[in-house]
Amino acid sequence: MPLTVIKAKCAPYLARGKPERRKELLSYDDYTIINSYGSQYRGVVQYYLLAGDVWRFDRLRWVMETSMLKTLAAKHRSTVTTMARTFKSLVDTPHGPHTCFQASVNRDSRKPLVSRFGGIPLRRQKRVALQDHYPVPVPVRRKELISRLQAGRCEWCEQLTTVAEVHHVRKLADLARPGRPQPAWAQLMAKRRRKTLVVCRACHETIHARQPTATPTE
Repeated sequence: MPLTVIKAKCAPYLARGKPERRKELLSYDDYTIINSYGSQYRGVVQYYLLAGDVWRFDRLRWVMETSMLKTLAAKHRSTVTTMARTFKSLVDTPHGPHTCFQASVNRDSRKPLVSRFGGIPLRRQKRVALQDHYPVPVPVRRKELISRLQAGRCEWCEQLTTVAEVHHVRKLADLARPGRPQPAWAQLMAKRRRKTLVVCRACHETIHARQPTATPTE
């Protein structure tokens, strides 16, 4: 069991060498807080169950458990002892009942959602099977701007062009300034709520020359 792993996994839950609450979780409900701690602890421990000295993760369990209880105590403005008494539970394991902490969310006509921290015996499992799944490739959608450029059509005069250029503004608020009439190309961008407009070179030069461009019907 690499001691550097235990030290690295404990670090996010320590402050000045002691378990500390996690302020970023105070706005969440009890189910989410316990589920966050439980899933992280479970993922690390189950990965190293083949190790002969997996019992060394008892240090990580204590650190994360204390940090979780402190987070719950800060949320409810209570004490760690009260939170431990409130969420403490027993779960059956192949090695007998083990103490854990859990919270549930009741649902209409369905089984309640249960989040759990702990309850995993820190004993070596020689016959555990590691199943490393290959990541499923996620198709990456092409950027909309790239697709608009490859279309080869001016979005203002609607004419095909071999050289497409992009006119852009700093922010959408610049397209609708009160008291100032906006040109037709700016009205089109404001209507589409886009800060970019793919145009041909002639329309682009006209826009920067501050001259009114031809409408699509002209």
